[in-house]
Amino acid sequence: MDRGSSFRLPRVAIAGAALLIASQAHAADKKYSPGASDTEIKIGQTVPHSGPGSLYGVLGRVGEAYFQMLNDQGGINGRKIKFISADDAYSAPKAVEQTRRLVEQEEVLALYGSLGTAPQTAVHKYLNSKGVPQLLLNTGASKWNNPKEFKWTMAGLPLYPTEARILAKHVLSVKPEAKVAILYQNDDFGRDFLGPFKDELAKAGGKAKVVAEATYDLTDPTIDSQIINLSKSGADVFYNITTGKASSQSIRKVAELGWKPLQLLSAGSTGRSILHAGGLENAKGIVAIRYAKEVGVPQFENDPAVKAFEAFRQKYLPNVDRDNTIAFAGYGQAVAMGEILRRCGDDLTRENVLKQAIGLNGFQTPYMLDGVTYSYTPTDYTPMKTLYISIFNGKDWDIVGKPYTE
Repeated sequence: MDRGSSFRLPRVAIAGAALLIASQAHAADKKYSPGASDTEIKIGQTVPHSGPGSLYGVLGRVGEAYFQMLNDQGGINGRKIKFISADDAYSAPKAVEQTRRLVEQEEVLALYGSLGTAPQTAVHKYLNSKGVPQLLLNTGASKWNNPKEFKWTMAGLPLYPTEARILAKHVLSVKPEAKVAILYQNDDFGRDFLGPFKDELAKAGGKAKVVAEATYDLTDPTIDSQIINLSKSGADVFYNITTGKASSQSIRKVAELGWKPLQLLSAGSTGRSILHAGGLENAKGIVAIRYAKEVGVPQFENDPAVKAFEAFRQKYLPNVDRDNTIAFAGYGQAVAMGEILRRCGDDLTRENVLKQAIGLNGFQTPYMLDGVTYSYTPTDYTPMKTLYISIFNGKDWDIVGKPYTE
C-alpha cells in the first residue's frame, strides 16, 4: 500500500499543477476596464426622460427592458448587464453633469445611444479625453465623423451629409435639369445639409442648378415671407431644410400658394406630428430618405424582426404603444450594443469595445431595411452609406425603387 501511494501522489500533484496553470492562463485571457468584471458589464447613456424632449425617454426604457431580457437569458458571455439611462432633459449642462456621474461615480465601461447634437457636443471632448466610448449617438451631425481627432465618438444615425447627397442623387435621376430653391436653418444643422447637396449637383455637370436660397432662425415666428419669395424663383424643386414648426409652416404655405415643386424634406422632420400640423394632404408627394422599418403599420406587420419586437414589447414594455417607432429605433440600437459586447468576449477593455463597434461594418439591426447595414471603418465613421428614397402618399411613406449608396 505504501508503495502504491508513493506512485499516486505525484500524479495528483501534477494534475493539480496543470489545473492551476490552466486557471491562471484563462484568467490572463480576461482583460477589464472600469465597468467590467467576471460577473457584470456596466454601460450608460443620457437621454431626456423629462422636459420638452421627453418623448425620447422611451429610448432609455427600451434599453433597460432589452438588457433585462438578456439578463433573464443569462446575460452576455455569462455576465449580467447593468444599464443606467440618465435624464439630461435635453440640456447641455445637465448632460455634462450626468455624463460625469456615469463615468466618475458609476464607472461605466461605455456609453451608447445618447441623444442630441448640443448635449453630446458638450461632453464630446470630455469623453474622448477619458477614453470612454461614446457610441451609436442619436444625432447625425457631420462632426461625429472625425476618427482622427475624436476616435471614441461614433454616430448611430445616417449623417446629414449622407442624407443630403442621396437626396441630390434622386433629384438628378428624376429631374436632371432641376431648378432648386432651398430654405435652410441658419446653423450647423442647415449647413450640414446644404453644402453636400450643392456639391453633388455640381458634380453632375451643372445642368441642375440652385436658383434661390433663403434662411431662417429658430426664433423666427414664421417663414411665410421666405416661402413666398422662393416660390417666385421659377424653381421646380424645393429643398426644405427645416425642423419642427418651420417644417409644418412651410408644408402648409407651399400648398396655400399653389406652388407644386418636388419637395425634399430632411428625415428628422418627417414625424407624424409635423406632417399633421402641416396637413397630411399638403404633405402628399414629399420626398425623404428612409433606412428603417416601422412598427404598427400594415407594410411591415409580417416582417420577422417587427414581429420579434412586438413579442418583446408585449412582455417587457406593455405600456409602450405598438406603433412607437422611437421605441423600435431604441430596440435596434440596444441590439447593436449587445452585439458589440458579445463580440468583446473576455476582452472587456474600452479599447476593444471601440474596436468591436468599428467592426459592426456589415451588421444589420432589426430596425434597418433590407440592404442597409452599418458601414464604419477605422478611418470613416459614417454609420450608413446606403439609404432608400420614400414618398409620402398622404397616409404613409412608400419606399421607392432600389437604395442609393453614397
